[in-house]
Amino acid sequence: MTARPEGLLADGRPDGLVTTDLAVGGMTCAACVARVEKKLGRLPGVGAGVNLATGRARVLHPAGVTVAELVGAVEAAGYTAEEVTGREPAPPDRADPDERLLLLLVALTSAPVILLSMVPALEVPGWQWACLAPAAFVVTIGSRTFHRRAWQGLRHATVTMDTLVSLGVLASFGWSAYALLFGGAGQLGMRMPFSLTAGAGDGAHVYLEAAVGVPLFVLGGRHLEGRVRRRTGSALRALAELGAKEVCVREDGVERMIPVGHLLPGREFVVRPGERIATDGVVLDGASALDTSLLTGESTPVETGPGDRVTGATLNVGGTLLVRATAVGADTQLARITALVTAAQAGKARAQRLADTVAGVFVPVVLGIAAGVLGFWLGRGAGAQEALTAAVAVLVVACPCALGLATPTALLAATGRGAELGVLVRGPEVLESLRRVDTVVLDKTGTLTAGRMRLTACTPAPGFEPAEVLRLAGAVEQRSEHPVGRALAAAAGPGLPAAADFRSMPGTGVRGTVEGRRVEVVRPDPAALPPELRAARAAAEAAGWTAVVAELDGRPAALLALGDTLRPGAYRAVHRLRAMGLELLLVTGDQPGAARAVAEQLGISEVHAGASPERKAGIVAELQAAGRSVAVVGDGVNDAVALAAADLGIAMGGGTDTAIGAAGLTLVAGDIESLVVAVRLARRTLATIRTNLVWAFGYNAALLPLAAAGLLNPMVAALAMSASSVLVVANSLRLRAWRPVTRGSGRARPGR
Repeated sequence: MTARPEGLLADGRPDGLVTTDLAVGGMTCAACVARVEKKLGRLPGVGAGVNLATGRARVLHPAGVTVAELVGAVEAAGYTAEEVTGREPAPPDRADPDERLLLLLVALTSAPVILLSMVPALEVPGWQWACLAPAAFVVTIGSRTFHRRAWQGLRHATVTMDTLVSLGVLASFGWSAYALLFGGAGQLGMRMPFSLTAGAGDGAHVYLEAAVGVPLFVLGGRHLEGRVRRRTGSALRALAELGAKEVCVREDGVERMIPVGHLLPGREFVVRPGERIATDGVVLDGASALDTSLLTGESTPVETGPGDRVTGATLNVGGTLLVRATAVGADTQLARITALVTAAQAGKARAQRLADTVAGVFVPVVLGIAAGVLGFWLGRGAGAQEALTAAVAVLVVACPCALGLATPTALLAATGRGAELGVLVRGPEVLESLRRVDTVVLDKTGTLTAGRMRLTACTPAPGFEPAEVLRLAGAVEQRSEHPVGRALAAAAGPGLPAAADFRSMPGTGVRGTVEGRRVEVVRPDPAALPPELRAARAAAEAAGWTAVVAELDGRPAALLALGDTLRPGAYRAVHRLRAMGLELLLVTGDQPGAARAVAEQLGISEVHAGASPERKAGIVAELQAAGRSVAVVGDGVNDAVALAAADLGIAMGGGTDTAIGAAGLTLVAGDIESLVVAVRLARRTLATIRTNLVWAFGYNAALLPLAAAGLLNPMVAALAMSASSVLVVANSLRLRAWRPVTRGSGRARPGR
């Protein structure tokens, strides 16, 4: 996707630059990222940022540099690349069947080899020859990805973790084949002696367990990581699916259906009740109520009539509208939101695993140590077998199995446990971001409140009973499709009488006859209200509620206030988050009165009301510029930009797919109190990951010198490598039993 960047030239870079997004294939670690960025950066005037988690490169380049040149530079680095067109579907949610099958075959083939090699009691005569064939399968077929990528790296004078894995596997298998054929390990009665020194056993050693164990553990770890990354792009797909697919256009009084992509500015189209507005436009005829909550976050429907502007993807819940299109395609508000989400996701720095960060130094150092060990022992006059064994021990003990498993196993355990607790964690970058978060931006509608209109107050005029007025009003409104009518009918309860002579008055209200009485539910006219109802109307408006008046036989009988209500547990969640040291802000697209009322009930001091999607993202940027680390909690399309731009996006599970896709953490149950659980689970998971990484690096730091000194044979090295991986996995699985500890009762309730 190539486009002229907006707002990217304020740093003094020359004008005439464009941005191009590339999908890069074949990257496995930070060394790959650095190489792609370096190759692209060698082109004149080109700067690039590569995101390993999404497999995307965002390139800023002069218009004279073609996409073909960019792709060629990436391919010259040994990777694949193609331009992202903007219509590319999101990656699949499941792994490639061939990838799963290969992992299964490697696991089934490796298990008996590892078991026979590491348990001497099972070593029956000929066991080593029985292990040779399955080990050969794993080394050739199961490890072909490592060998191919290692070869590609060597062709381009670079090394990655794939290089180390490939060399470790080939060295272990090669030495095992040599020992079987020429080193005395092929005797039918041979058993593997257990020794700590590299030269012990005089060659009666085979290291087939290392040859199969290394690819098994690394393939398994990468498979788990892939499960986390495959959801990238779902936010954009959800945005694209929001719009209408077909539109009913009117020309010369004749209506016909056409694909929405064929709609041009200036054409007139019809929107009937229950349909979505096809594109941005102006109402020419008709009156209705529009549900704009997807784009504005405001729960109250917006009354619309001739001359009013409407936005594509909003829902028509009232009458029929005739609209003239004013913007189509990329110029619509929905398309602009999509573009903003794309830019925010591409520009967000994803935290890479510590193992990947040091890969560019770690791998060459290990290779140098192995070569140095071989030369050192040969120079001292040691036999080739002893020298080669010490070098193989260095390669085997340094294989990064535990490093590759440290993060994805903890993440998998936390994800499973989180799902049981109503929390969905998207990836390790979420956990690292949450550790730094000090400010939480909360949406109102659908997050702190239920997102549905309900009767909040019924104020009767003198001489009228509120229950009777509500019963008659509900009887008329039960025939209405308007959200206000549905809320009043629900509040009146079941068993309502039938209404005759029903009439809907778009933009005004409804009327009908119930039990011989003329009943109207309409917008209040302050001049016609008695003092009690005027005061109730003012109070409702101050609270951000929608007010209607019920009239019986032409007399104002009661003022009915409708509005959104707090979610159960919202106060407890806000109280506990504040107790955990987080600063809270309320940012909403709703009107100021409703926002202030909710903020006062919850004790939130900073409120931003009437915020558009762009303004929400702007507030996040302002907080970040002030040095804050920001998390955003929301549930609608209007929150998607802010969710993607924040250091951490948190979506409500009952919200739109767009919000969930743009967020890194989702509260599956739609319960705001789950946010407290999410924070505590994420912090515990991050602590587990840190412990895993400390162990994995500590293991290498401790055993590499022993292997280099000839004090560790490859058998022990393989055992230590396997043990480190098992310990990392076991530590991660402790998260499956984690239970949230609630501190503070949170029983206090805000005063009215």
